[in-house]
Amino acid sequence: MTNLMEIIKERRSIRKYEETPIPEDALNRVLEAVRWSPSWANTQCWEVVVVKDPAMKEKLQETIAPKNPATKAISGAPAVLALCGKLGTSGFYKDQVTTKFGDWFLFDMGLATQSLCLAAHNEGLGTVIVGLFDHDKAKAVLRVPDSHEVVVLIPMGFPAKTSSVPKRREIDEFTHHDRF
Repeated sequence: MTNLMEIIKERRSIRKYEETPIPEDALNRVLEAVRWSPSWANTQCWEVVVVKDPAMKEKLQETIAPKNPATKAISGAPAVLALCGKLGTSGFYKDQVTTKFGDWFLFDMGLATQSLCLAAHNEGLGTVIVGLFDHDKAKAVLRVPDSHEVVVLIPMGFPAKTSSVPKRREIDEFTHHDRF
């Protein structure tokens, strides 16, 4: 098993994939990571739509914003995972929003997305987190109910090409002690 810090440091955004299908057991382990992600009051506000059908992937590709570098990844990956968040549960208590930022589902979806991507990398799979797309069109394509929103599309498959390590800020460049 790989060390967690190695997984975090080695994970890259992958936009080109081999045609090799994703083994079902590997897909299930990735989904298991989503299952165990933390969430506000354990609301587990996520739903995942696994898209493998080429025609459906083409329809999703049509929702991607022009010039998005991940456009071809949507149809080129063996699978696209659409993460959808349930509205009105995360960040709520007795049907009242309890946070300054309102519905907390985006935070929980970010946690689930990170878990998914790190687990995929651990399985030898690549992912890219796609957020620049027409969310309403994707919602219609996937028939997501009004109670949920499509938050992110994640193409997934075996990497055909891996990018180099991007420059990262040093810890002392973003860390503040006692005051900002």
